[in-house]
Amino acid sequence: MTNAPVNNGLFAPTRLGPLHLSNRLVMAPLTRNRAGADGVPGSLMAEYYAQRASAGLIIAEGTTPNAVGQTYPNIPAIHGAEHIAGWRRVTDAVRAAGGRMFLQLQHGGRVGHPDNSGLTPMAPSPVPLPETIHTPTGRQPSVVPLPMTVQDIHTTVADFAQAARNAVEAGFDGVEVHAANGQLLHQFLAENTNRRTDAYGGPASSRIRFVVEVTRAVAEAIGPERVGLRISPENTVNGIEEGDTEAIYTALLEALADVGLAYLHLEFADPATELFARIRQSWPGTLMANPNLGWPAALPADGGRSAGERLLAAGADLISLGRAFIANPDLVERLEADAPLNRMRDQYTMYVGGPTGYTDYPTLSAERSMALSA
Repeated sequence: MTNAPVNNGLFAPTRLGPLHLSNRLVMAPLTRNRAGADGVPGSLMAEYYAQRASAGLIIAEGTTPNAVGQTYPNIPAIHGAEHIAGWRRVTDAVRAAGGRMFLQLQHGGRVGHPDNSGLTPMAPSPVPLPETIHTPTGRQPSVVPLPMTVQDIHTTVADFAQAARNAVEAGFDGVEVHAANGQLLHQFLAENTNRRTDAYGGPASSRIRFVVEVTRAVAEAIGPERVGLRISPENTVNGIEEGDTEAIYTALLEALADVGLAYLHLEFADPATELFARIRQSWPGTLMANPNLGWPAALPADGGRSAGERLLAAGADLISLGRAFIANPDLVERLEADAPLNRMRDQYTMYVGGPTGYTDYPTLSAERSMALSA
């Protein structure tokens, strides 16, 4: 038995803590590499997010809480005054368009490179990423990360908390702590990347400690009703091998169940699996689910609507979609009208910078206007 709200379909309004959401469709965080080299969001990012403000909630792309946490080039940051000012322009634009917005806080850990951040990446253990990494001069071999000292861990926890305060100052309604996709927090959870023998390594009950400390510190900084947590159990991206998945997430959710978080965000959710059923049964609050639509296979013609509806029927409360929102700034309107969807042009334009494949996808109303004037 959970305290999660009863759902009434993708387009029904709902509440998320103190927020009123106009529908249950969430724009998932999507790396787009459109910030400046200094991590400052610009006017193009403001336009992009404002175009998609009809989502019940936008979760802005992974944003680094400190300099060493930077993953790739042109990733936004939230640790300096200039970052706060840049993001304020984005949230002002989204709010003016009627939208709600959280910011995902993402530290890359070993998913980083000195050519990107100017610093040697840090991670739970000196285990390098088993693949090359994108830099301004092309793909480079990964480097061996520095193993984090206990003081490094404490400093990073404080950096996450300050980043959350900065996000609220920048106008966000809340933040999402990114503990998925092989980033730093996920690296602490996984056996193959966490080989520590201190209080932050070893059994699952210890490997969750860093994630718990970060999440609780962020909740204390801005209020738990403003904080979500994203997880991706069994996901092997960025060379992750969790080992004891069930033990990890059982312990993690038990440790955070009483915090009162705004939501738990489950990536690649499949309502037919035991994993989904266990998480839904054990998590006492709002569950946001991101359906497993395959990658890099083409999206389904309905953009994930039917998969989202199945997840709602299985007990999810909010549905996050990613690539469908890239190609369809008015995705909510198109799905509600059962209108055809734009297709993503190609994967390349997701990350190359500039407006192409970013702000130039047409809305349904624009397509109709063009047809009438033809």
